[in-house]
Amino acid sequence: MKRKLDLVYFNAGGGHRSAALALQSVISGLGLDWDVRLVNLQEILDTLDIFRKLTGIRLEDIYNLLLAKGWTLGSRQLLPLMHAIIRLYHPAQVELLAAFWAERRPDMVISVVPNFDRALFQSLEKARPGVPFVTILTDLADYPPHFWIEKQKQYLICGSDRAVQQALSLGHNMAHVFRASGMILRPEFYEEQTSDRASERQKLALDPNLPTGLVLFGGQGSNVMLSIAERLGNSALNLQLILICGRNQKLQTRLTQLKTRNRLFVEGFTKQIPYYMHLSDFFIGKPGPGSISEAAHMGLPVIVERNTWTLPQERFNADWIREQGIGIVLPNFRGIAGAVANLLSGGQLQAMKTKLWAMHNRAVFEIPPMLEKILHENYSGGSGQACLG
Repeated sequence: MKRKLDLVYFNAGGGHRSAALALQSVISGLGLDWDVRLVNLQEILDTLDIFRKLTGIRLEDIYNLLLAKGWTLGSRQLLPLMHAIIRLYHPAQVELLAAFWAERRPDMVISVVPNFDRALFQSLEKARPGVPFVTILTDLADYPPHFWIEKQKQYLICGSDRAVQQALSLGHNMAHVFRASGMILRPEFYEEQTSDRASERQKLALDPNLPTGLVLFGGQGSNVMLSIAERLGNSALNLQLILICGRNQKLQTRLTQLKTRNRLFVEGFTKQIPYYMHLSDFFIGKPGPGSISEAAHMGLPVIVERNTWTLPQERFNADWIREQGIGIVLPNFRGIAGAVANLLSGGQLQAMKTKLWAMHNRAVFEIPPMLEKILHENYSGGSGQACLG
């Protein structure tokens, strides 16, 4: 009999859905006797979305709009307010989710979303007692309290030592905390890039030999890309940029019309990020866990900013970049030209690339055996106890 695994995601930011799809894809290729079913949490809880009731816009769509516009100032102060609203509707969330699990009868529930793991766990316990609940952190670290790691009887899969220590400090048993080697990346990032960089750059009307920066701010883009393009495009540095705007068509139009000394190649939404990273020498973007992990895997030193506009759950990522010595963290992108000049001088670029190539993130391939072990513990005469120590 096939084991039914429900993989819970939502579309806020895009990284959660990307992680869910990547994991589902890898599992399907392993020939395991599992039925991995994707579950969009927003759709289940839609009737309780107070933000939609007040504004007519779903919570996940509001989040994506804030990212696209760059309206993230004060997000640290807004997070407790959001958590208060979640707590207010917690009993109703549990009831809705419990009814959902009772009907679907999963053998395991896996969450790649933050903020709602308490409701997910309690609803599963109510409808399907003893069924294992697993949270896979898609951030490098937790942003406590009540963001990723809750003090409850469950399993956790963490992509950094910091996240593991956070789990243990809340009393989780080490036997139920798994350490992956990084964030989940799409399988395409592990495919060998065999195309010739010089000729592929020429196809994009770029110089085959100039240093090339990839500017990427997630699937919604960001208006800060225009400022970056103007500063670097008209700087004295000899370089060129590939700018990926995601679904932000207005930004794409403005960048396409921009006249600069240095060459720009502007792209909209694309699934060919590994290809564009293959053509690039360094990465400029926000310190999101997905994009910096993709860049790191492809050997691209990263330039990000960390300030009051940075999402609170992403601030550790900037610290991690500094600690690993794989990029430059700026207080703001007004200093982008100086940062790139520094990166391209004195062997800095190559030194960072050497550190990046020493990293080996195989998380998307490591996680299925971890899930298999959890299933074995719970259904094959193991202890069956996902307990706190």
